[in-house]
Amino acid sequence: MIQDLVKISKKMEKLRDRVPVELSYDIANIIAYHRFKYPIYTFTIGSKKSTAPVLFITGGVHGLEKIGAQLAWSLLKTTLDKLQWDRSLQQVFESIRMVFIPLLNPVGYIHQMRSNGNGVDLMRNSPIAAETKVPFLLGGQRLSNKLPWYQGIDQQMEIENLVLQDVFLAETKNSACVISVDLHSGFGLRDRIWFPFSYKQEPFDDIAPLYSLFSLFEQTYPYHVYHIEPQSFSYMMNGDMWDYLYIKWKEHQKKAVFIPLTLEMGSWNWVRKNPWQLFTRGGIFNPIKEHRLKRTYRRHHLFFDFLLRALHSHPVWSSHPTESQEGLLKLAKSKWYKQ
Repeated sequence: MIQDLVKISKKMEKLRDRVPVELSYDIANIIAYHRFKYPIYTFTIGSKKSTAPVLFITGGVHGLEKIGAQLAWSLLKTTLDKLQWDRSLQQVFESIRMVFIPLLNPVGYIHQMRSNGNGVDLMRNSPIAAETKVPFLLGGQRLSNKLPWYQGIDQQMEIENLVLQDVFLAETKNSACVISVDLHSGFGLRDRIWFPFSYKQEPFDDIAPLYSLFSLFEQTYPYHVYHIEPQSFSYMMNGDMWDYLYIKWKEHQKKAVFIPLTLEMGSWNWVRKNPWQLFTRGGIFNPIKEHRLKRTYRRHHLFFDFLLRALHSHPVWSSHPTESQEGLLKLAKSKWYKQ
C-alpha cells in the first residue's frame, strides 16, 4: 500500500503542470516501529482558499481493515485520472478541496494489526467518554493493550490521531461546509453509513442539513445499497475521534456545517461467499478474491461522486431559513430517533 501511495505522489508530480487544478502531497509524519519507519501521506486536490468546502477522506485507521485504505487509494487514483480529461470535474475543484489520508495507521496495515504499534485502537483514543454504559471491551477499554479495543493512556492521543487532528483542522478551520468520510469494514451483511454521535444517543447539531443531504441522495439514487443511521444505534463507544473532532471544530465554526460520516462496509458478505477466508487473519474484514475487491470499488465510487457534486452545490442543502431548519429537524428526529 505504501508503494501505491508513492506511485500516486509521482503521478501528482507529473500532473501538476498538465491539469488546471491544484495538486499537492505531503508526509505528515513518520511512525517508527521495530527499527523501521512508516510515513503517513496526505494528498490534496483543488482550491487553496481557506473558506473552500472540503471533502475529507480517511482510510486504514484499523490496520486489519485493509479495504478502507484500498478504497481510499482507488478513489484518489480515479479522481486524478478523471481530472486529465473531465472538464466538469476540473470546474468542481476550482471551488472545493478534497483531502485524503489514505493510510492513517501504516504500522497496523503492514503488520496486520487492528491497533497501531502501541496496541491502541485509534478510533477509541480521543478524550471523549460515553455518557452511558458501552459494550464490554467493544466500547473501549483501558485494562490492557493485549486486549482488543484498547483506548490507550487517558487524555493522551496517539501520534496518528494527532496527525489526523492537525491535518483536518488546518484544512477545514475556515471552511463553509465540510464532509468527512472514514472508511471501515467488518460490521454485518449491509454497507452502513454512520453519522454522530457514538458517545450518546442524541442528534448532533448538523442533523438538519444531514437530513437534507441524504434526502437528495435517496431521491437521486433510490436504489442505493446503504443503511443510513446514527452510529450509536449499532453500538456506543468511548473515544470516537470523529465525535471529538466534530465538537472541537464546532467550537470555532458554530454557523458552518460539518457532516462526519463513517462508511462501514459489510464484510460478512465476503465471508458468506468465501467461508475459507475466515481462516486467514484479515479474511473477516476484507474481500480476498480480486474480482470482489474490484466490485467493492465500483460499488462505492458513485456515492463519493455524489458527495463531490453535493459539496460543490452545498448551499442547496446546507443553508435553510430558521423555519425550514426546524421542519428538517423534526423530520430527522422522526426518521432516526425515538420520540
